[in-house]
Amino acid sequence: MAMGYCHCDDCRKWSATPVTAFALWPPESVTVTKGEDQLGSYCHTGSNHRKFCKQCGSNLMSHVPGANFIDVYPAVVPGFEFEPQLHVYYQKSVLRIPDGLPKLRDFPAEMGGSGEVMPE
Repeated sequence: MAMGYCHCDDCRKWSATPVTAFALWPPESVTVTKGEDQLGSYCHTGSNHRKFCKQCGSNLMSHVPGANFIDVYPAVVPGFEFEPQLHVYYQKSVLRIPDGLPKLRDFPAEMGGSGEVMPE
């Protein structure tokens, strides 16, 4: 699992924040245990399927078809210990965060990105 912060335009628009936290899980590790009938879906870019609660409006998770992960937003998992490892899409950042974590231009190479690290 990878955890960190995303600075892409799509995540900023979806969350209405300058940066979002992510926790990437293998699809087979993600199970909705209650309220699956209340999941709504939104796909702005044609590639990122975002899920939200139809009852309260909370952003819950997103999935890019073909990607081998589901992003479950850490804040919605009770008791989850968020331990960020990196920043992704830092080239798009509107809020610089000098925290000593690697700042990637896009995504890690092993996930299909360039893996290029940017200065803090």
